Amino acid sequence: MRVMSGKTVTATLLLLSFLLLGVLYCYQNYRVSVSFELNDSRQTDSDVLPLSEEFHLEAEHLRYQQPSILIGRTDVVTVTPWLAPVVWDGTFDPVLLDGLYRPRNISVAVTVFAVGKYIRFLEAFLLTAEQHFFVGFNVHVYIFTDRPNEVPRVHMAPGRQVTVRSVPSSRRWQEISARRMELIQTLIEELRNHKDYIFCLDVDSRFHGRWGTESLGGLVGVIHPGYYRDQRTKFPYERRPESRAYLAPEDGDFYYCGGAFGGRLQEVHLMAKTCRRDFEADARGGIEAAWQEESHLNRYMWIHKPTKVLSPEYLWQDFKSREPEIRLVRFSGVAKNYAEIRPNT
Repeated sequence: MRVMSGKTVTATLLLLSFLLLGVLYCYQNYRVSVSFELNDSRQTDSDVLPLSEEFHLEAEHLRYQQPSILIGRTDVVTVTPWLAPVVWDGTFDPVLLDGLYRPRNISVAVTVFAVGKYIRFLEAFLLTAEQHFFVGFNVHVYIFTDRPNEVPRVHMAPGRQVTVRSVPSSRRWQEISARRMELIQTLIEELRNHKDYIFCLDVDSRFHGRWGTESLGGLVGVIHPGYYRDQRTKFPYERRPESRAYLAPEDGDFYYCGGAFGGRLQEVHLMAKTCRRDFEADARGGIEAAWQEESHLNRYMWIHKPTKVLSPEYLWQDFKSREPEIRLVRFSGVAKNYAEIRPNT
C-alpha cells in the first residue's frame, strides 16, 4: 500500500477546503437569487405594492399610567395562538396610543357601500363616525353608491373628508356584496401613495364608542358577534370542497365579519385581490360561496393570519343583548327588515 507524504496530505486538505468554500459560495448566491425572485414574485402579485414594515413608535415626552403584566382582563383571551393581540376594552391605553401615532400624521381611508335602499343608513353612519372613529386623525370616507344625489351632507372636522363614487345598481344583493372586493382593490391601487391604513365597514351600522389607533395593524380581522362562543364546526364557513372558499370542519380559527376589516393598504390590497380572484374562479365554475366575500375572507384569514384581531365590541348587533364580557359596544349593526331593503330577498 502506498503511503501519502505529509506534504501531499496538506495539499489535498487545502484543495478540499477550497472546493468546500466554492460550494458554499455558490449555494449562498443561489439562496440570495431565489430570495430576490420570491420577493419580486410577491411584489408583482400585489401590483407593485410592497409590504412595508411597521414604523417604530416613539414615546419620549409622553406621560401615561404605568402598565402591568400582572393586572388586566382575565375573563377573555387577549392574544391568539399566533401571538396577535385581541383588542378588548381594558387592554390598551388610548391616551398612550394616540400620542404614539399622532406625530406620524397617519391617514385612514374608509370604504362604505350605500347601494339601493341602504342609502338610508348613511347619514347615521357618517354622523356617529365623526363622534367616535379616529377622532383627531386624518380620515377620508369613500362612499360607493348608485344614488349619489341622495348622499347626505354631513359637517366634517378638519382633516376629514368624503368622496362619493357612483356604482351601478343591482337586482341581487349578493352581486353588490361580491363586487366589494373588486372596488376595494381598485381604490387601494389609486391610494397607495396617499393613505396609510384602510377600513372597510358596513353602512347599516353605527358607532357608539371609540374606534381608534388601537385597531391599527398589518391585517386586521373583526370577530363576528354571532359565533364567537361556538365551536368552529358550527361556523358558517363554505363547506363545499369545489369552492375556493372551502374550509373543512377541522379548519379555521375564528369566524370573521365581512362587515368590518382593514389594515395597512398593502395587506388589504393583497387580500382583496385574492378574494376577488377566487370569487371569480368560483363564478366560472358555477358556484357562489355561502356568504359571498365573507366566505372568501374567512378562508384568506385562516391561511394568512391577521396581525391584530378586534373583539366583537367592534361589530356588535343591535338586536343582541350584551354578553358579560362585552363591556362596551363600539360599532353595531342596526336592526332592520332585510326583506324590505334587499332587492331580491
